[in-house]
Amino acid sequence: MTLIDGNHIAQQIREELTEQVATIKEKGGKIPHLAAILVGNNPASEAYVRNKVKDCEKIGYGSTLVRFDTDVTEEELLAKVEEINQNDDIDGLIVQLPLPDHIAPEKVTFTIRPEKDVDGFHPTNVGRMAKGLPAYIAATPFGILQLLERYKIETAGKHCVVIGRSDIVGTPMSILMSRKAYPGNCTVTICHSRTKNMPDMTRQADILIAAIGQAGFVTADMVKEGAVVIDVGINRVDDASRKSGYALVGDVNFEEVAEKCSFITPVPGGVGPMTRAGLLYNTMLAAKKKIYEF
Repeated sequence: MTLIDGNHIAQQIREELTEQVATIKEKGGKIPHLAAILVGNNPASEAYVRNKVKDCEKIGYGSTLVRFDTDVTEEELLAKVEEINQNDDIDGLIVQLPLPDHIAPEKVTFTIRPEKDVDGFHPTNVGRMAKGLPAYIAATPFGILQLLERYKIETAGKHCVVIGRSDIVGTPMSILMSRKAYPGNCTVTICHSRTKNMPDMTRQADILIAAIGQAGFVTADMVKEGAVVIDVGINRVDDASRKSGYALVGDVNFEEVAEKCSFITPVPGGVGPMTRAGLLYNTMLAAKKKIYEF
């Protein structure tokens, strides 16, 4: 069994981007600049955005953090998005989710210009991805592709089973894994909360991607010998032995499943770090006026 080290691969990507920034500076070019909008004081969102800003600083990007109180109106938020759309110094824009109930996330997503949508959520980018055209790929699917590629995991002709059909991970992964490219060329099955006899489906998987958001959902009896298992889940479970009072675990019961796998991602330290790296990668493409080449 090989443990897929997302921290290591994410660091590789950051080093590559740092070198690109240095080259851009030498040539007097445009330094990538990422803007993030944070509404309210959700602890998880605060930490995530803070880490994104730190990532930018470490590799030499410019960054802007815009904060709003929870009671900000939808009109005010959309006006700020439009203002950033028109700011040529800012290459990429993310609006951290979740948003308060009185703000429609779809409206916000639709307002971000596709050229600055480094999260890859705008319908234009999703549609271009589905058509096999150059597009910004959402950060988590991008990270998974990078893990498969950099660990040289064979995908052509393999059966990939994706557990979960979210717009952020499950659905785009099903599209990307079936595309005519590497990683890709898989036969893909999507399983979800209404799937019957799910273990029968998952046991057929050469590559199993778990993104259902339930701690320890995938057990050993659901995985065939030699499978590649990618665990996207990040779930908090009570753990009195830890100072925080909780532990982070994935959607896969790691202790049970690992011994059956050829490759597996841990939680934490697997897909998670790659999501942040994917955002940085897309921001570089935005600064260069390029998008991901399939």
